[in-house]
Amino acid sequence: MAGHAGLLEDSVHDRWVRAQALFEDRAYREAALLLRELIDLSEGAEVHALTDARLLLARAYFHAALLDPAIAAAREVLASDPGEAYAHLLIGRSLQRQSKHDEAAPHLRLASLLGGYDEASAITSA
Repeated sequence: MAGHAGLLEDSVHDRWVRAQALFEDRAYREAALLLRELIDLSEGAEVHALTDARLLLARAYFHAALLDPAIAAAREVLASDPGEAYAHLLIGRSLQRQSKHDEAAPHLRLASLLGGYDEASAITSA
């Protein structure tokens, strides 16, 4: 309830669901803000418990054309799960959009090897 701040706090689950809805509605910057807040509030939680939130954060940054934050968020995912193919794809695509093709190539190859993501495939479908 908007007018009753403090009476009903959103649960972590409620925030996660809202962030997903914002992403689905293509409100990428708003989703990123909520996800960053959610991750920051969850510090100390199991690292793997935050993988989905971090990955969605990286995707939101990418779709909002916030490429450096997208790369940073995807690297956070890889720190706990080096085999996460989609994180490699996000880094590779972000680097491509920055015209850093040589840096992008190894990430795109790993995305292809680990997750079957074709280097030429569109990231927009995910």
